[in-house]
Amino acid sequence: MNVRSWLARPPGIAGAALLLVLVALAGPALGQTLNVYTAWPESLSQPIFKAYTAKTGVQVNFIRLSTGELVARATAEKNNPRADVIWGAPGDGFAAAKEAGIIEPYRPPTWGRIPAELKDREGYFTAVAKNTLVFMSNAKLLQEKGLKPPTSWNDLLDPAYKGQIQTADARTSGTALTRILSIYYAFGRDETKTFDYQKKLHQNVQVYTKSGGGCTIPAALGQAIVCIAHMPDAMEAKKKGYDMVVTFPREGVAAVIEGVALVKGARNRELATKFIDWTFSKDMQDLLDKNDVYMLPTLPDASIDASVQSLMKEAKLLPVDLEWVGKNRKRLVERWVNEVIKE
Repeated sequence: MNVRSWLARPPGIAGAALLLVLVALAGPALGQTLNVYTAWPESLSQPIFKAYTAKTGVQVNFIRLSTGELVARATAEKNNPRADVIWGAPGDGFAAAKEAGIIEPYRPPTWGRIPAELKDREGYFTAVAKNTLVFMSNAKLLQEKGLKPPTSWNDLLDPAYKGQIQTADARTSGTALTRILSIYYAFGRDETKTFDYQKKLHQNVQVYTKSGGGCTIPAALGQAIVCIAHMPDAMEAKKKGYDMVVTFPREGVAAVIEGVALVKGARNRELATKFIDWTFSKDMQDLLDKNDVYMLPTLPDASIDASVQSLMKEAKLLPVDLEWVGKNRKRLVERWVNEVIKE
């Protein structure tokens, strides 16, 4: 093109042509935004989202909610979805989302490499990583009270722990449902025993926190002896220098997946599927280790933090029927409210 003759054209034509050139040079990500709902705290999710923006230019607009709030919000928006992707929430939340009809099937290109237990068989959600529930105890308070770190669900019923346990509220937190499921499976899938146990545990609970990680700092600061939380929350506290002891109940804990799903009717569907595809690339899976997320990646060839790998070997992980959970989640929470905390 003759630049002089092009610039000599009427301003409207030259301006329009210049805009087209600038758009072409800027690439496909110009002004593109992906909307994500996540249950992961910002310290875990934001580095991942920033890495995606750096790679693609697509801005990730995310809202962090506890799992119960996330599912409730997405359900309320079902006819006019605000989110394109739900990313980083426990499998029980995705099972509930599937039951509510707010997510749709999508299989990333690496679907065939992902073990069956880490994905919904119909493709509604897939695990980003594997997580687990832990007992996180304040080492100083254990020593002062002459207690050993709890290694059984029954240890938490000791009167010495009265008013010294913090754990999540099942009305808002997916971690709390993981706790209920862990007890349910550890007690042989006997609901009567599960809720009888929780009534006894309630006598020792100081407070039920809104989010799963809400008990970590109070326990780290000595406001409670034990916090029942997911491993990343406990490891984050240890990384900050708090003297915490991490243990597992020998009866087992529910095997937890942290998943991703495409929102049904997503406004930015193409951006959403590309983001999900990237989630299951080795580049992204390696970020879990690089950013100290303290979970096991889904892809078998991704890098794994040695301390996470070592700790996970100590855990007895109990398989969970997520289809059953999706159908019974609301009932289990209501039963916990009516029979355990009686509110």
